[in-house]
Amino acid sequence: MKKYKFTYQNSGVNINAADNFVQYIANLNNKKRNAFNNNNIGSFASITAIPKGIKKPLLVSSTDGVGTKIEIANKLKKFDTIGIDLVAMCVNDILVQGAKPLIFLDYISIDKVNLTKLKSVIKGIQKGCQISECSLVGGETAEMPGTYSKGKFDLAGFSLGIVESKKLFKKSSIKENDIIMAIPSNGLHSNGYSLVRDILSKKKININKNFFLKKELLKPTKIYVKEILSLIRGNLIHGCAHITGGGLPGNLTRIIPNNICANIGLDKIKVKPIFKWIKKKGVSDIEMLKTFNLGVGFCFVTKKRNIKKVEKYFNREYKPYVIGEFIKNKKNKILFNEKIKW
Repeated sequence: MKKYKFTYQNSGVNINAADNFVQYIANLNNKKRNAFNNNNIGSFASITAIPKGIKKPLLVSSTDGVGTKIEIANKLKKFDTIGIDLVAMCVNDILVQGAKPLIFLDYISIDKVNLTKLKSVIKGIQKGCQISECSLVGGETAEMPGTYSKGKFDLAGFSLGIVESKKLFKKSSIKENDIIMAIPSNGLHSNGYSLVRDILSKKKININKNFFLKKELLKPTKIYVKEILSLIRGNLIHGCAHITGGGLPGNLTRIIPNNICANIGLDKIKVKPIFKWIKKKGVSDIEMLKTFNLGVGFCFVTKKRNIKKVEKYFNREYKPYVIGEFIKNKKNKILFNEKIKW
């Protein structure tokens, strides 16, 4: 029998390892199926039923990744939280439209299938879906030798949600004298890591030997689904913003209607310790504000009379607080007052 030296496996792609990983996900998912989803894992495409009772449903979709936070996970050899980040970055964006997340799909590309690493990642994705009350219905794992250096990989996620057309958030719903409430983040979330890694490199900081950074840099992005959907059901909010790359100025501007302005008191922001650490390494206030969430992971707009009502939907760690209000102003979308309290 003639022997052939060129095979897919010899070129660096292990189909059997990839198939084993798919089977692992399928077994994991079979325990968590719900009435709306078929057993999709391993099929060519995923199938999901639209929930009943939704009048004039609109589908809302979002896709995102976790950026160079992956490099921190590689340095610390800890992969059980970035899957949560991946789900959070997608479903939190869906919330901004007033939509409930339904399904999630992931894409993992890697130099060589490492089952231990990938199982850890997928457990995080599954946990993120559980927190978001949505289903992991499929995905893709691509082994790509020669594209990534040894041990390197990347993640992307896609989420789909649903909202009744009359409940879709609109800019026109935000009015003068409405207040802006900040929900705390639990740290960096998934933004600004290229700047952080630059600091680590130039300051020659070994994160494996720094207990504070080991704890802070891989904290998973907070998922706000449960709390925000509760506020929506209570008709307590009429606009919100996910504070990601671009910080408060880059994300709040997306929801502000013409002729009014978000008047923000920077001194009211409850800055998290990790941002104070970054600031001390030599980053300007302006750069901090436009790069990081500074401790504000999500904002929502409500009436002053609702302050006490909305607080009851949050535990102590994520209790929202007022950082500003909307005023008449045709020239500016946002005004920042006072200074950040470092």
